[in-house]
Amino acid sequence: MRFLTSVFTAVVSTLNLTNAWTSLPQTGIRIGVLKQTSHVFSSSSVSSSLSSNENGPVVDESEYDMSLFSPCKINLFLRIIRKRPDGFHDLASLFQTVAFGDILHLKLQNENEAQEDAFECNMAGVPTDKSNLVLRALDLVRSKTGNEDKFFKANLLKQVPAQAGLGGGSGNAATAMWGANELLGRPATLDQLVEWSGELGSDITFFLSEGTAYCTGRGEIMTPVAPLEDGTKVCIVKPDIGLSTPAVFKALKYDQLSTADPEVLLKRFLDHGAVDAGGADAYINDLEQPAFDCLPELRRLKEELCNVEGFDHVMMSGSGTSIFCIGEPANWDSFMDNFGNREGLSVFPTEFTSRKEAVWFQPNL
Repeated sequence: MRFLTSVFTAVVSTLNLTNAWTSLPQTGIRIGVLKQTSHVFSSSSVSSSLSSNENGPVVDESEYDMSLFSPCKINLFLRIIRKRPDGFHDLASLFQTVAFGDILHLKLQNENEAQEDAFECNMAGVPTDKSNLVLRALDLVRSKTGNEDKFFKANLLKQVPAQAGLGGGSGNAATAMWGANELLGRPATLDQLVEWSGELGSDITFFLSEGTAYCTGRGEIMTPVAPLEDGTKVCIVKPDIGLSTPAVFKALKYDQLSTADPEVLLKRFLDHGAVDAGGADAYINDLEQPAFDCLPELRRLKEELCNVEGFDHVMMSGSGTSIFCIGEPANWDSFMDNFGNREGLSVFPTEFTSRKEAVWFQPNL
């Protein structure tokens, strides 16, 4: 079983693990640490204590200028509107940040010693060359602000899995943009960061919002909306198997797309909140059909989760393969026996989170 605590809502150390939800029963549940890492957090900043990889090198946080949380997201609804002439798709989606994510340690290096960025990541398989979105984000801020002689040292501690529909890489890029701008003395406004972020990828713009946003176009056109209620419980269940976004779109059947008006859906969520927005008529993801056709076991997983007492809504996030559940199980022991102990599944309990104006996302302690 792999049941990981949220870095946003948990205090984790090598000797002490605190669960992300205080209501989660402790007896009989084994808790896994953030993907081969250990941390101690304070409410204002990540402390300068050592962060260590269970099977890797120790990270001394005191070597960095700042340590930032990098949240991931879920899509409360996702409508595919049309295929565009350029091969991309216009979509309309309500994005929400959740208190589960990664940590980015960042330092502005001495300009007399560094001629390039230095980058490390704890998760196997994550590229550490210029293809990584963190390095591309640092490049972008550097070039846009005219700081070509400034270089950074970055260490990314990841637990958000790839090909999950959670936007982990996009969140990392947005976090790197924010952090680089801070360390350079804020040469760019938030509006400029938002404008530039679209050059890196579709979802990155969203992570520069305050946590809730209506996104259109390829996802890069962001309309901030009133934040949904912080603390709304979410349980993310992620099969080990992933799906590439291109593969999902290739399997899309346009005659099976929903006809629901996305602006009507948006109004329902804003008026009534995530729990009371409605059922399957509000929680719509047009990418479930192609994802489920590619992986029928993903459909079966959703059907199983729909039968768990205590979950108000169950839906796949983004292009998958994560399934998110609004609410929390009425019987945690039974839920963990069925899902938490199942080979090939990871369970991430978390909650809605947002950030305050002019500050980055903070841990929910």
